[in-house]
Amino acid sequence: MLVCHSIGEIRRYVAEARAAGFKVGLVPTMGFLHEGHLTLMREACGECGKVVVSIFVNPTQFGPNEDFARYPRDLDRDVALAADVGVDMVFNPDATEMYPCGFQTHVEVEKTSRGLCGSTRPGHFRGVATVVTKLFNIVKPDVAYFGWKDAQQLLVIQQMVRDLDMDIEVKGVTTVREPDGLAMSSRNIYLSPEERKSATVLFRSLTAAGNAVENGERNAAAIVDLVRSMILKKKSAGIDYIEMRSIPGMEPVENISGRVLLALAVNYGKTRLIDNAVLEV
Repeated sequence: MLVCHSIGEIRRYVAEARAAGFKVGLVPTMGFLHEGHLTLMREACGECGKVVVSIFVNPTQFGPNEDFARYPRDLDRDVALAADVGVDMVFNPDATEMYPCGFQTHVEVEKTSRGLCGSTRPGHFRGVATVVTKLFNIVKPDVAYFGWKDAQQLLVIQQMVRDLDMDIEVKGVTTVREPDGLAMSSRNIYLSPEERKSATVLFRSLTAAGNAVENGERNAAAIVDLVRSMILKKKSAGIDYIEMRSIPGMEPVENISGRVLLALAVNYGKTRLIDNAVLEV
């Protein structure tokens, strides 16, 4: 497996792969890989002849009081894990490679970015859309893989690709969970043992919401109240949001019909966790 740090290097590699007739897959990550990332990579390796994984902690998607400086990083570990699942190349640029002096262009997906994380993390999805556009332009993948755990991010990228006529398939992959249901996240490492135990209620509450819908509940507010009441039984939880949105339009939902996204963000101490469930009637 090759590891490169410059745009020129990765472009040369991908050009050679394409000239040889390979389908190219891209898995964008911020590193500190876990089983969720590795599942995306396995999916890519099973469908594409060559797979590129980007590892870049993107500064433009972090707010001024967020965890950019302390976000976990371990490149050697990440490279070893990617190699084990069959990845062909890791692209690990630094910030000056991606945002050279004088950089002034940004991409914003206006409507889909509103609400949910877009409300409490202003500028976050502009940073995401910009860096993903750059990665798409650099690697030019045939398929890019994203996890449903970051559902709003996935929908933002899919909307961006449609709107800008990018010739890329954006594939969403099912959320990977710990045995107790907690969605895998690089930020889980921040949780204390007690916070880690308390956070398992997130998946339990989403499961209860799904059961309620299966049993005939269609009122979105009632579902949200059910989830909120379960989470708040633990005083350590600080709810950022619990909302129901349509898919793919991300419009607020009052009555459940078709496919909808039940999404939440909850703080445990200094750690902010997100999770979601796709409900369908």
